[in-house]
Amino acid sequence: MFLAHFFETLFFAPRWYHYLFIVLLSPFAIVYGIVMSMRRMFTKKKKFDIPIVSVGNLVAGGSGKTPFVIALASRYKHTAIISRGYGRQSKGLVEISKEGRILTDVHQSGDEPMLMAQSLSDCSVIVSEDRHKAIRFAINQGAKLIILDDGFNRVEIEKLEILLEPSSIQNILPFPAGPMREFYFNRKYADVIAKEQKDFIRHVSIQNPTSKMVLVTAISNPQRLEPYLLKAGVVAKIYFQDHAYFDESVLEKILKQYGATSLLCTSKDKVKMKGFKLPISEMKLKLEIKNHIFESVDSYVKKSVKKD
Repeated sequence: MFLAHFFETLFFAPRWYHYLFIVLLSPFAIVYGIVMSMRRMFTKKKKFDIPIVSVGNLVAGGSGKTPFVIALASRYKHTAIISRGYGRQSKGLVEISKEGRILTDVHQSGDEPMLMAQSLSDCSVIVSEDRHKAIRFAINQGAKLIILDDGFNRVEIEKLEILLEPSSIQNILPFPAGPMREFYFNRKYADVIAKEQKDFIRHVSIQNPTSKMVLVTAISNPQRLEPYLLKAGVVAKIYFQDHAYFDESVLEKILKQYGATSLLCTSKDKVKMKGFKLPISEMKLKLEIKNHIFESVDSYVKKSVKKD
């Protein structure tokens, strides 16, 4: 936990003592960035006979991809979302939902795909390490549009690239010296860049709030929740590893330890608490996305359909 917290702080909010480590790790970051750039430049793209929209980021974790994908997918019929399914306890291709009908549980899907499946009544969600296999499966199932969750680094697939960016980035170095999956200038490969507070805005509300809540969450960079907790009556904050699953008895002990009247969690956390007989308050996140983003996607989809 100490190392995870240390590197999350180094990545997202470096302090003076982090810069020695950043300098020491910079040569490795440069090599990593070069390798990723060469991969992007020389990989041959495969075109599928279906419009594919990728929602991704350069900064690891916490850019709003999941609610962005949900907002985008809700606008179209016969859409399939394809995700890697990080943190799932399954392998291979798994069909999570078919046109809104849930087919499996959160352990097989992972938290983010399950949240998308539960949030979209007319959409199908598929997880697979092999994106090509998942795309072919979705086409055979009748999909007319595919949305790749976290797809910016899937450079071997021809698609519309939407790149999400936080409002500010304090460390623009690639791994392991920073949070970037590639050099920052590779943002030029995106077709659409959506910047937080400019092109999309987060709106957070708390459902079932109580007077004494303990925050329990398993997301990357949990400090980003701080602005929404200022007046929320939070008595303690417990951070688990990103994508971790919860044990009901452990959460019950946490409630008693802090004398809290409810657990406060994100929607991504709550899908992993199904069936828990505990008082839960939920942080609901919705994105207000500017129309020009949707217009770019609409234009791409229409052009793709005409070509076919």
